[in-house]
Amino acid sequence: MPIKKPLELTSGDEIALYIHWPFCLSRCPYCDFNAHVRPDIEQADWGKALLSEMEYWAKNTSKRKIKSIFFGGGTPSLMKPSIAADIISKASKLWSLENETEITFEANPTSVEIKNFREFRSAGLNRVSIGLQALDDNALKFLGRTHSRKVGILAIELADKIFPRFSFDLIYGRPHQTTTNWTSELHEAIQMSAGHLSLYQLTIEKGTPFYAEARSGTLMLPNEEISSMLFQLTQDICEQKGLLPYEISNHARPGQECIHNLTYWTGGDYIGVGPGAHGRITIDNQTYETEQIPGPETWFSSVREKGHATRKFKKINFNARIDEILLMGLRLTNGISRDHFIQHTGLDFEDVLDPKRLRPLLVEDYLVLDKKGLRATKKGLLRLNSVLAAMLS
Repeated sequence: MPIKKPLELTSGDEIALYIHWPFCLSRCPYCDFNAHVRPDIEQADWGKALLSEMEYWAKNTSKRKIKSIFFGGGTPSLMKPSIAADIISKASKLWSLENETEITFEANPTSVEIKNFREFRSAGLNRVSIGLQALDDNALKFLGRTHSRKVGILAIELADKIFPRFSFDLIYGRPHQTTTNWTSELHEAIQMSAGHLSLYQLTIEKGTPFYAEARSGTLMLPNEEISSMLFQLTQDICEQKGLLPYEISNHARPGQECIHNLTYWTGGDYIGVGPGAHGRITIDNQTYETEQIPGPETWFSSVREKGHATRKFKKINFNARIDEILLMGLRLTNGISRDHFIQHTGLDFEDVLDPKRLRPLLVEDYLVLDKKGLRATKKGLLRLNSVLAAMLS
């Protein structure tokens, strides 16, 4: 629904910083991220390149306050902790950075990586997100993980001792998985969790080995009925245990939500540094979409030549910005408040949503629109992609 009213943005002083480390020890068969296996890299040079790109982005954002830093990948726990320390130190000089700023890094639970947990903590990181993915050795093998159940549990125990906050991921909806064995695995995970869990249904992405296997018929996921049951079971068990579903795949005790990811889902500003990193930056009341060159070697060469490797710095038009806020915000259990939507768009929901498209979704109990704002119901969250397509296309 085209809107002609000028957009009045209020981005605020806070901004998040994402650092992409694209290297992995091996490639998982379900992964379609910008991740690359390289036998040998000169880490010191790569660290300097990341610092250079930070300096480039600071030119237009230096007066902002960093609300969170997130080291993602790839596998950033393969980075030398000293490089992470340099990045945090540089961030504190380029922007405003407080002691309580959330600083997260992703880690795989392999012995190569968990041995550096204490050094990462000393470097200034205060939250770790562990890619556990399963608590079953056969499932881990199927998912292409290089760690065992035993080492995975050890990684969680170490994280609990070393970091103020930690989270870990599990993937469910695996072939032949039943509600009974998922219930058992989930209860065990909750017992080990400190306050946050990321629980993802296995999806088949184009270009991955699993995609080829699914097309050939050698890989069969649970049918839609079982998948729906597993999703609802996940929501119910986590909620009963106090891990509230604040986003479709993320569950936390109050106060333990991931601040960085909430920036994405609530339409906040963030800087993307590193190969393939994306960003959203508001300058002079206009939000820009940014993207860095994805290929590691090409990115590295560009940074050495120009100080950055930006391949996209593009204004987000009015209608696209509104759609983006709706697409991301409706992933949240609480949805989008009216005040938040007005702050980021200058308009209310009724100004932008087509009543003919919206009404059936309200009547069929997929969405709720009231004085508080717009949110998806449990039924709507289960079919969110279809709901969004019906509302926006």
